[in-house]
Amino acid sequence: MDANKLDTLGKKLADAALTLLVRLYPAVRQASNAEFEAARAAMRARSRSVIDELIDDARAAPGVAHFAFQSAALSLAHEGIRVLQEAQK
Repeated sequence: MDANKLDTLGKKLADAALTLLVRLYPAVRQASNAEFEAARAAMRARSRSVIDELIDDARAAPGVAHFAFQSAALSLAHEGIRVLQEAQK
């Protein structure tokens, strides 16, 4: 995959994942900067495997690539939520 396309995909996926994080876990607004950064770091750490899976799924079934993208964004958001929930215990 072209590096520019991969960069664009990564940025769109990050935007979607952060949007989902805020919508699905409103308590993120009470998180400290350190807690929020820890959540973002966990999301970044998981992003490579999620993007690889997204690309594989989109190649296998191009007609439902948008579902693969949504699933990837949800996976990343879930990772951020998990970290925030652990921090707030």
